[in-house]
Amino acid sequence: MRTRAAVAALLVLALGLLAGCGSSHGPMPVVQTDPAWATSVPSPGRTTGQAAPSARPNILVIEADDMRTDDLAWMPHVRRLIQRTGLTFENSFAPYPLCCPSRASFLSGEYSHNHGVLDTQDPYGYQAFHDRTTIATVLHRAGYRTAIVGKYLNGYGRQDIPGTHRSSLHYVPPGWTDFNALSDHRWKPWQEVGGGTYNYRHATQDINHRTVTWPRKYSTTVLARQARHLIGKYSATAKPWFLWYTPIAPHFGAPREPDDPAGTYNDKGYLNVWRTPARPNWVKGHFDREITHGQGVRLHGLSEPDMSDKPRWMRGHPPINRQERAAETMLARQRAESLYVLDLQVARTVRYLRALGELDNTIIMFTSDNGYYLGEHRKRQHKTTLHEPSLRVPLLATGPGIPRGRRYDPVSTVDMAPTIAGLAGVRGGMPRADGVDLVPVIRHGDRGWRRPVVIEARMNNQHYLKDTGTRLFDSELDLRGLRLGRWKLTVYSTGEVELYDLAHDPLELHSLQDDPRYAGVKRRLERLWRQYEKCAGAACATPLPRRFQLSAAQEKRLTDHEFRRTAAYFTNPGWIDALGPPVSGGGGR
Repeated sequence: MRTRAAVAALLVLALGLLAGCGSSHGPMPVVQTDPAWATSVPSPGRTTGQAAPSARPNILVIEADDMRTDDLAWMPHVRRLIQRTGLTFENSFAPYPLCCPSRASFLSGEYSHNHGVLDTQDPYGYQAFHDRTTIATVLHRAGYRTAIVGKYLNGYGRQDIPGTHRSSLHYVPPGWTDFNALSDHRWKPWQEVGGGTYNYRHATQDINHRTVTWPRKYSTTVLARQARHLIGKYSATAKPWFLWYTPIAPHFGAPREPDDPAGTYNDKGYLNVWRTPARPNWVKGHFDREITHGQGVRLHGLSEPDMSDKPRWMRGHPPINRQERAAETMLARQRAESLYVLDLQVARTVRYLRALGELDNTIIMFTSDNGYYLGEHRKRQHKTTLHEPSLRVPLLATGPGIPRGRRYDPVSTVDMAPTIAGLAGVRGGMPRADGVDLVPVIRHGDRGWRRPVVIEARMNNQHYLKDTGTRLFDSELDLRGLRLGRWKLTVYSTGEVELYDLAHDPLELHSLQDDPRYAGVKRRLERLWRQYEKCAGAACATPLPRRFQLSAAQEKRLTDHEFRRTAAYFTNPGWIDALGPPVSGGGGR
């Protein structure tokens, strides 16, 4: 009788839990636990040889958070195992350089003006994203096992399910075989230890309808173990798999640590709070010799002496003073340390794939959701606005069918889903995508800069916008423009404009919008921008007028020139004399 009673009690408990998962009357209580199944890694000896390799490749996408292109310097294993064995995309951009809009573009293949995710906060973020068709649903229908491990969209776990009034806590979007997403739900919202996505030592996560917290465990390591666990599980089947591994490094996050830089005052008396990632103790100080200043701060002199060419909201930024320079150095070091932890986990994952016998059938891609300012244009930290440090992101790929070398054709976040579908051999590709399938470029080489990257963002500076009394746009996107091979145009909803000739000014130090010599090119670019600003689908890839196209040789020369000039400027005080006159880049006026 005791046994029957125990069984009955267990059945009642199980039914109650199932009802809670599907209930719209409120979220289940958060489960604080340490399930071994979430972090254990199957032994290669138990899985190797159990299933015949798929004719279609496995696809592993590793996406960092707020990582700059030059941050690859702090990831030696990524460079050795992915970059040197495959392709580097030298012109890779995040069209809206902010976490949630960029990740929505990754999933949908659409620009923000089409998928509607315009910010990380209410009323945008996760709740604005319609998840019926994503790269996950497309691959799942094509027979792939699909998984996310890590950060999903800002607001998940806190905002409502899109199009409903039901909590997204425990919600699994369609298309995912395994959904191990970090959650913005915080079970102690008033305390730093209360979980959430950005707590490196106490993250909250939804694992297939079950909320789990990870007290005193470093999230980069926990997520990497989960990724390897799923790889091991999937390798025992004949189906190919797609895994989106999205740690939060080097994004700032809790907890505060004793060696974090203290707040500093700029020369106008404004207090700047420096936001850094938490790191394990063993990695602290690892790059102190190599990193002597922030990547966007010059060793000597001002990074941008004259701000008079910039919009009014930027002209008020004072130069970075001595205390701020020291804090910027500490910020750069901590970001590098958090990336090195990720770098080691990438190496362990590659070794695990090799031990499973899966490496030769797995395409590995490494990227970031957006770049980050570290002193450029007097911006101490942050992203969102549309200069090169914020727009540029790393993109590497290696694996079956991926040659070694470099590609200079433009690629952006909206191209990721169509390209992944192409690599997977999905018939029909990615529906409604604004981006293009880059498999022909990957396999056959550059074609030249023939289409624009449509750039857009939301300022989140409503006081400034209200103060100007002008609003040109009919949406919340306050910055819009085009990034071409040679030219960049940014139009603000205030009517202000930035125009750069990247062949002559790759550091964007001298905006040309008021220079009468460039009035003609400005008019032509503004007409061109109006053609693309609300583009959808194939219209976003409409070829540029020939005067604005670049050949493969021209785009390579311009891009290499930009990288050389940028590196020299931030390390060599005599950069102008040393580098000589600018190159001739094509894409003329």
